[in-house]
Amino acid sequence: MTNHVEVSMADGPHISLEELPKPCLDKYCGWLMRNALLTLTILGVILGSVFGSLLRLLPPLDSDLLMLISFPGDILMRMLKMLILPLVISSLISGLASLDAKSSSRMGTRAMVYYISTTVLAAILGVILVISIHPGNPKLRKTPIVMTKNEEVSSLDAFLDLIRNLFPENLVQACFQQIQTVSTKVSVPPVVVRKENISQIVRANGTVLNATITEVNVGPSTVTQKRLEFKAGMNVLGLIGFFIAFGICMGKMGEQAKPVADFFNILNEIIMKLVCMIMWYSPFGIASLICGKIAAIKDLETVARQLGMYMVTVVVGLVIHGALVLPLIFFIITRQNPFIFYAGIFQAWITALGTASSAGTLPVTFRCLEENLKIDKRVTRFVLPIGATINMDGTALYEAVAAIFIAQMNSITLDSGQIATVSLTATLASVGAASIPSAGLVTMLLILTAVGLPTQDISLLIAVDWLLDRMRTSINVVGDSFGAGIIYHLARKELAILDARSEGHEPDSAALKLQAVGNHQVPLEGSIGSGYTVLPSQEEEEEEEEEEEEPPEKIDVASQYSDREEEVPVDDKEEEEKEEDEK
Repeated sequence: MTNHVEVSMADGPHISLEELPKPCLDKYCGWLMRNALLTLTILGVILGSVFGSLLRLLPPLDSDLLMLISFPGDILMRMLKMLILPLVISSLISGLASLDAKSSSRMGTRAMVYYISTTVLAAILGVILVISIHPGNPKLRKTPIVMTKNEEVSSLDAFLDLIRNLFPENLVQACFQQIQTVSTKVSVPPVVVRKENISQIVRANGTVLNATITEVNVGPSTVTQKRLEFKAGMNVLGLIGFFIAFGICMGKMGEQAKPVADFFNILNEIIMKLVCMIMWYSPFGIASLICGKIAAIKDLETVARQLGMYMVTVVVGLVIHGALVLPLIFFIITRQNPFIFYAGIFQAWITALGTASSAGTLPVTFRCLEENLKIDKRVTRFVLPIGATINMDGTALYEAVAAIFIAQMNSITLDSGQIATVSLTATLASVGAASIPSAGLVTMLLILTAVGLPTQDISLLIAVDWLLDRMRTSINVVGDSFGAGIIYHLARKELAILDARSEGHEPDSAALKLQAVGNHQVPLEGSIGSGYTVLPSQEEEEEEEEEEEEPPEKIDVASQYSDREEEVPVDDKEEEEKEEDEK
């Protein structure tokens, strides 16, 4: 395609010149330069996989060497986790302080409905696939490794722990510890029920015979006792609960809380600047993580032969949920192209695939949604921290598949009630799962205990959890991002009203429509995801045509005449000055 350029000549008409078309190589190089970080991240994933596979061809590597290979990736994880606490605090407070109570409650309700709906759909999809494919084979179950972790997990205890963590007793302690109910077996001595002394006189020699009758109740030798313990790990749920209430109260205070709101807004901007700096290191760190994980696998062929169908079932479920279910929900609600939206969050998806932590990917998700897709910061700051903690679509699907897989491996047939219990428990357990690597294995105990399945067989799944954990985490991040896009689409008019009120005037309906369209996701020029726009509706076009057909305003002749009379004396004065100058 060519461009026309008109060149004006001094003594002649305009001459039309025609530019030569740019070579395709220049176009591709320009795209790579504009998306250099995304290109480097994809290259890091590919190189990490290739080098990890090549290292497997060598003799078994030393543990110290494997640690050195994964060391740059460990530094990346530490830097990302370092930003989680200040990012969650600043984003929640600054986002909620800029909203009124009505808007924040509506936005929160929409977010919870979306999170619960998609998580239930993911769990049901996992149940349907695992029953249809039937990957469980009883021959896989050999001598299971006895797990040393706490196996007495009650659904009631897990639910109560969730509520306890939502209301932490110490806010500082919640930054690095969370509470958990622990069950331990304690040995109990036998209980003496009845003890009697009997004295009897023997007639033969007149002696007294004393006897003691003791009845002992031999009950259970061990009793399960429950106690509350603090375990290591950030209580993100408690921090989110507190700072949501803090931000809502600060928003109600208005101008009095403006200095505090400015502080958290600036803090959020500083954290995002740090995120941009860390992201240039992320390709190297992601390559190191993937390379170290692949090189450390033992007996890859045996694992693939034993758990191959199980991995296929989980991967197919995640692909269907991430590539069909979530985009379909997005399209039905917003009527926009979901794959253009996908292109905008590709950086976050790749980072989640490498780090296996949705909380660690949270800074990158903020950057993709706000810079690439131009979603309002008030939406992302409120929705994303909650979604990274609560919305676990991939984890719910994975846990439902794993629970029924273990039942099939033990030749246990589950009835419809137990399958429904698996779906519901997988949904609730995914909500309580920490947004850290391999958190799904811990919550798996809850599901297996709820339906009475053996918990020792979880040890078989550890061999492939490193790969499936990365894939389900990437789907979790995709679900959070689509949720933010949907909620922003539904809240555009409310945000436009808030913007108009902050400027000191009440907006009309036409201005609301124009502002809603103007504030929609329009990515930066040359960035991924361009073209994410909204076409005007037929009603808007008809209104514009009516405005154009309106007759011009009538001109007041008297006012014009008075204006001319006012201008005449000015001309007379100029003429008198010219005559004096000539003299």
